[in-house]
Amino acid sequence: AHPFPQVANKSLNFIVRLKGRDAFGRENEIAIVKVPRALPRLIRMPPKVAPKEALFVSLSSIVRAHLHDLFPGREVTEFSQFRVTRHSDLALDEEDVRNLRTALRQGLQHRHYGQAVRLEVSAGCSVFLSNFLLGQFDLPGAALYRVGGPVNLVRLTQLVDLVNDPALLFPPWRSVWPRQMQPGVSILEQLRHRDILMHQPFESFDGLLAFLREAVNDPQVLVIKQTIYRTGS
Repeated sequence: AHPFPQVANKSLNFIVRLKGRDAFGRENEIAIVKVPRALPRLIRMPPKVAPKEALFVSLSSIVRAHLHDLFPGREVTEFSQFRVTRHSDLALDEEDVRNLRTALRQGLQHRHYGQAVRLEVSAGCSVFLSNFLLGQFDLPGAALYRVGGPVNLVRLTQLVDLVNDPALLFPPWRSVWPRQMQPGVSILEQLRHRDILMHQPFESFDGLLAFLREAVNDPQVLVIKQTIYRTGS
């Protein structure tokens, strides 16, 4: 039997239960279909088959409809889409790391295959398939989530670029100067009197840039330190 394949963090995959023998006479009951990340998750239907001007179908729906084509001579008895979320914290000790750039590159690569923390399957996934996946990823039953619809709704943001209709879009937000920051007055001097809270991106980043420029040109500033948090997925 083949070992269970490496499944990348939050990638699109299918688990398939098969019946019969393959071309080599083997009776592998379980197969994993990994969908490449390079493929678009939304496919525009050609005009000759689309009843409307802009009709899209998800990549997962296309894969589901043609799973049997991937296993000629065998019967697909059941299947389920699944996605695994892995622990992706990046912990580096700057004191022990000689080459920070290399360490970061290696750490970012390993994040895709960290310890599994959550398993998402289709709502109709059988207990047999879900238990099989839980065992492979060494997860308890509490880490299993059944999803009745698309697993990753973020992929639907592609529609903004695929459908060219300004009437469907909200007007662009125009950020303003931070209201707690007085323009034309030294920011360092303002900070000596009180803290300044900026709400971005609703407030312009120009205030932050002005603060950094002033700090860079101030001879009394010896070092600038920033803590940057990743707020997006």
